[in-house]
Amino acid sequence: MPRNSEPNRSMRKLSLRLHLALLSRRVARSEDGATAIEYAMIAAGIGAAVAATVYSLGTTTAALYQSAANAF
Repeated sequence: MPRNSEPNRSMRKLSLRLHLALLSRRVARSEDGATAIEYAMIAAGIGAAVAATVYSLGTTTAALYQSAANAF
């Protein structure tokens, strides 16, 4: 190995450490993940509400259609 490769290696380590430090700071400041989780929780709540409504109205609607069919 040439003697000049040692400074390049230490410079690459420093560059990698600096890059990782900056990346971790940027990720810590970013709120995109938190926002996505919040939207997912809202969507799950809406889905549960729709499913509960359909389940409870399903029996009522079936009885309504049955009474309409029996009328004829």
